Amino acid sequence: MPLEETPMPRSIAPDGCKPNPKWLRPDVLWDEIEPLLPVAKAKGPRTGGGGPNANARCTLDAIFYVLRTGCQWKALPRSLGSGSTAHRYFQGFCQAGVFERLWGKGLDGYDVLKGIRWEWQAMDGTMTKAPLAVRR
Repeated sequence: MPLEETPMPRSIAPDGCKPNPKWLRPDVLWDEIEPLLPVAKAKGPRTGGGGPNANARCTLDAIFYVLRTGCQWKALPRSLGSGSTAHRYFQGFCQAGVFERLWGKGLDGYDVLKGIRWEWQAMDGTMTKAPLAVRR
């Protein structure tokens, strides 16, 4: 049997390696997110090596799964991919400002649909001394 046709062992291929559709981003949302992602670096023999880039859409689905459920990266279901890969891409997306731009785009969209009363927005914070602090 050729390598491409070799099935994954059942122990690491739950549900036929198909993620639950409720955890996947719809096409409409993906079309909004894709332009915000950084351009993937070229991989190959003359570019410093490394394996091929992961599928950005699948990896983003895995990142959103972890953010939504609060599970550990290593506890990511195999059907969504590797936790290490998802974490590495998450760190890169954070450094590239992807989530900040996505948040801004979401705010702009909400402002158009419902309207945000920007003049009433305020930020609040409180700072107090720790009650058991020791003076050093």
